[in-house]
Amino acid sequence: MASSNIYVGLEIGTSKVCMVVGEVRSDGAIKILGVGQHPSAGVRKGEIVDPETVQTCLHDALVRAEDRSDVEVNTVFLAVTGSHIQSLNNRGTIRVADEQMEITAEDLEEVKKIARDVPLPKENGYVHSIIQHYYVDGKDKIPNPIGMIGQKLEADYHIIHGTRTRIQNAIKCVREIPLEVEDIVFSPVAAAQVVLNREAKNEGALLLDIGGGTTDYICFVDGAVVASGCVPIGGDHITNDIALVLKIPLSRAEKLKVGHGSASLRGMIDVEIPIEGESGKKVGQELLNQIMNARVTELLTLVHEPLAKQGVLPRLAKGIYLTGGSSLMRGIAETAEEIFGVPVQKAGSEAMSGPSALFENPQYATPVGLIRYAQLLDEQKPKRGGFSRLGAKLEKFFGGAK
Repeated sequence: MASSNIYVGLEIGTSKVCMVVGEVRSDGAIKILGVGQHPSAGVRKGEIVDPETVQTCLHDALVRAEDRSDVEVNTVFLAVTGSHIQSLNNRGTIRVADEQMEITAEDLEEVKKIARDVPLPKENGYVHSIIQHYYVDGKDKIPNPIGMIGQKLEADYHIIHGTRTRIQNAIKCVREIPLEVEDIVFSPVAAAQVVLNREAKNEGALLLDIGGGTTDYICFVDGAVVASGCVPIGGDHITNDIALVLKIPLSRAEKLKVGHGSASLRGMIDVEIPIEGESGKKVGQELLNQIMNARVTELLTLVHEPLAKQGVLPRLAKGIYLTGGSSLMRGIAETAEEIFGVPVQKAGSEAMSGPSALFENPQYATPVGLIRYAQLLDEQKPKRGGFSRLGAKLEKFFGGAK
């Protein structure tokens, strides 16, 4: 790129609305210019249930982002999530015309269309079609087959889709601020841009983004996305469990979880913990940890089961990377290691310039990842005609076409 570009990433999460303004310079480096955030209201399990309330939160986040970055924000890249989002893998195959011989960019688009020709629920639309590998005449894992001579082109794609109306509701909220939505991105696709490096993707890695209301995941093997999804359980559910069992307000349950609790039962010493604001009331460390461990085990098992069926777990040489605000919970890495049987590490975003604390905090992985996603998409535009219009996907959502 000859000059710098400014992009804005927006995440409407269950716990917070976060807008990050980033500048991508000519050498590809990213500088964060400003961040605006506001506690979420009107969002449940990653999905909007009260649009007017969400718009108020959005407006406050926008004002703060503009004030801190000194940038007028007009368009955003929007992260989407929710248990309605699903994924699948499919292969497309075409015969290359005898008189043509060489594979062209148009052939790549055609094989992509064929790979996407799978039956989806009628209410769903495509969010991403991500190339895994190309094959030319049986030769596998061709990174770029354009210009190669061959008779048969095959392509494996990872297809992510979700309910149109639920995604439209998020887009509509943003447009009424008013801001234009440049593109929609499934949250872990964005987070992976800054949490996982090329080595991790090539050797096999699972990213778990544990938020307040959902846990999103994306799995890479041999440099390609092989699985992704969303589980409608997050840190708020653990807080709610503590409140229900101990019969205390949510605010005090949250303080217990953060200040004293652990999702692991390893090496536990059962001491009595006073409950702040509850005169004379205490909870045993063992009980608190058991409450947390039960819900975290359920969450992780819901991710583990489909990956185990798919057979990808033995191929995760780099293990699991935990990110998202609720990944800061004590003991969650140990419990994940027990369930998945692979190494686990907590991950912050990769180093960039700007407010340094932002990148050390895993709860910002998605909005910062949206900046990197926007940069990469922009770089691809001149090379791949199929990505020349970032808004085409949105038109399909609003137009009702697949």
